[in-house]
Amino acid sequence: MDLERLRHSASHIMADAVKQLYPGVKLGIGPAIEDGFYYDFERDEPFVPEDLARIEEKMRQIASKNDSFTQEMIKKEEATRLFEKAGEKYKVELIKELEAEEVSVYRHGDFVDFCRGPHVKSTGEVKSFKLLSIAGAYWRGNENNPMLQRIYGTAFETKKELDEYLKLVEESKKRDHRKLGKALKLFTIQDNIGAGLVLYYPKGAMLKAIIEDFIKGEHLKRGYELVRTPHILKSDIWIQSGHYEYYKENMYIFKIEGKEFAIKPMNCPGHMLTYKSSVRSYRELPIRYFELGDVYRHEKSGVLHGLLRVRGFTQDDAHIFCLREQAEDEIIKVIDFVKDTMDVFGFKDFGVEISTRPPKFIGKPEDWKEAESALVNSLKRKKLKFSINEGEGAFYGPKIDIKIKDALKRPWQCATIQCDFVLPERFDLTYIGKDGKEHRPIMLHRVILGSIERFIGTLIEHYAGEFPLWLSPVQVAVIPISKNQNSYAEAIKEKCLENGLRAGLNKRDEKMQKKIREAEMEKTPYMLIVGGKEEKSGTVSVRSKKKGDLGSIKIEAFLKQAKEEIEKKQ
Repeated sequence: MDLERLRHSASHIMADAVKQLYPGVKLGIGPAIEDGFYYDFERDEPFVPEDLARIEEKMRQIASKNDSFTQEMIKKEEATRLFEKAGEKYKVELIKELEAEEVSVYRHGDFVDFCRGPHVKSTGEVKSFKLLSIAGAYWRGNENNPMLQRIYGTAFETKKELDEYLKLVEESKKRDHRKLGKALKLFTIQDNIGAGLVLYYPKGAMLKAIIEDFIKGEHLKRGYELVRTPHILKSDIWIQSGHYEYYKENMYIFKIEGKEFAIKPMNCPGHMLTYKSSVRSYRELPIRYFELGDVYRHEKSGVLHGLLRVRGFTQDDAHIFCLREQAEDEIIKVIDFVKDTMDVFGFKDFGVEISTRPPKFIGKPEDWKEAESALVNSLKRKKLKFSINEGEGAFYGPKIDIKIKDALKRPWQCATIQCDFVLPERFDLTYIGKDGKEHRPIMLHRVILGSIERFIGTLIEHYAGEFPLWLSPVQVAVIPISKNQNSYAEAIKEKCLENGLRAGLNKRDEKMQKKIREAEMEKTPYMLIVGGKEEKSGTVSVRSKKKGDLGSIKIEAFLKQAKEEIEKKQ
């Protein structure tokens, strides 16, 4: 069975149920989406979770009637009158915008909806469904429009598939990075600071530093050069790049002494100006510039979501300046870089998409065609399957998006590779070729992890907060059984720190079990418990988060084992 048809049909049944239960409700839209369906409603009273069970029961009653889904093509004027009479102002708005003379409506029982379909044959085919949540949504996604209430649900062909999905949803809730970020004291996002702006606590800042230090080292090993660009640039630069025209609504723009500046939403202009600082020869290319660049984008408050969608973030951003004939090889190197990096972080599976020229773009169509071919050919050479997102490229070039899959098989956006013929021309970038004449390089924009903030959110959910030893902000918790062992415990902590382990010490006058429970709640990989016996023998009692009680060993032996585990990054 086609899941999209099934879920679209379920959304109609839900709308019918809501209309029967709450007659004054106005209908918005109700499509099938990747994991289910939703429908938007205008209602004076807010829906509450208890309403979902009531709506579900009514949906079952409707489904049990096994009414056929039937399509009718009617004149646009007739459809307008039909929905005006029903008081469905949002449907009328959509119908009036259509240029077609006839419109499609679907009926089941007494319910009618403006809809192109498709649907299953009858309501009786919709058996395994569940309503999941309630949210607010502006009509047509415009914050100047009325706020509607959106009910999300999902549907599957069998109860087994539905139960498996619901189990996954529950596990996802437990792994929610916003909850774990708070519980593990990693970060906070507060309205008094500003929506979408992240405040890292010490453990979160350490986690971010570990990731950044690792990715910086990996870039240096692969021949990238570090650069650093200003956080603000004059608007003239953004006009030259095209961002002012095509991206202005996402930028923070302000004036200083009568001159207009913008906080950078991306790093490419600074990298191009760095390239342009010298006369370049073809022998130098490719040139690879890398920056852990802090950028800020004016995202609407409605789309902000923990670390996954923020207004201020750090990118592991790089730009590769190369000859046209070098493009495919450089793209392949980036793909290999992505795979190697994701293996280290525990992501073994990923999907690939190519986004092509959008309706609004800059540059020459023939250059866009060549850029798209370079991306496609690189993936084919790597024997990687990919899908095409028509018209979803950046305004200056097509791109490859790589979506990793976490422990629950959920996709997460990380790496992007964009092939750009346009901006090198706008900034008049050149190199001296073999013929002694000036030529134009092309530029690859690319990130490996993408937004470091989003990647941290992904890691938290992938590992459910239980990071491997090399990533854990605190690797070792030293726990004295009583205050009599505080001095010995302090010495153990110092030995850990001297050997490069991130160690904490709990000297509070509390019972040992409480200290152990706290370290477990904080998901610390190792606890070193020390009492009188351990102090006398110069040992530590080791407890592993993964393996449990490992017994007493010499501190030197533990340090050796821990270093080997960190080295393997397992």
